[in-house]
Amino acid sequence: MTVNLEVAEGVGTLRLDRPPMNALDVATQDRLKELAEEAGRRDDVRAVVIYGGEKVFAAGADIKEMQAMDHTAMVLRARALQESFTAVARIPKPVVAAVTGYALGGGCELALCADYRIAADNAKLGQPEILLGLIPGAGGTQRLARLVGPSKAKDLIFTGRMVKADEARELGLVDRVVAAEQVYAEAHAWAAKLAQGPAIALRAAKESIDAGLETDIETGLTVERNWFAGLFATEDRERGMRSFVEEGPGKAKFL
Repeated sequence: MTVNLEVAEGVGTLRLDRPPMNALDVATQDRLKELAEEAGRRDDVRAVVIYGGEKVFAAGADIKEMQAMDHTAMVLRARALQESFTAVARIPKPVVAAVTGYALGGGCELALCADYRIAADNAKLGQPEILLGLIPGAGGTQRLARLVGPSKAKDLIFTGRMVKADEARELGLVDRVVAAEQVYAEAHAWAAKLAQGPAIALRAAKESIDAGLETDIETGLTVERNWFAGLFATEDRERGMRSFVEEGPGKAKFL
């Protein structure tokens, strides 16, 4: 399989495995969607890591496969392409991308689907589609602009240039930069810590933030208000407040 789901300590790792560069062909896209939806459903998965291995995250789409497609073929495929990435973005649990080596084109777009990005100090990220006479088609024009702002997104997309890890952090494209050999361990630790948290409240926080970014503030506040009130019906809320009153902050156990 070109993508695998491995579960340990409440963390599901979506592992790309299509050597040598994890090119995201149609089969890989479809498999990614299937496993992202599975990770979202499974009770034993409480947080997710997206990982491409020690050497490369994902160097982009399979250009040879795409070259063979005409306009009609891509009209039929483009929605499925976006839906495979959107399935990752909509996993209702914390998701962290562990980025090593190249994360270009579709690889960068996949990293954008995570809630948090930890990059190796040797990572290189970018949206080079313009160099092929194209634009990003798996969410890059939308997610990148929302993450780093429109002018920075336009610079990256218009030029197709790659940025090294430190510049990516300065731009806000990644959140942390660590030594290459530490990337997966750091990402797994981030996910494992959140896997111990209140699952429904984490889902509420994620959906409230994401929905708010896609609408006006009044609608966003309505989403937040409904989730906030709804959490008062959960065991985690009862447990968290009881622990706070009896033991002080930060002592609640949610599993």
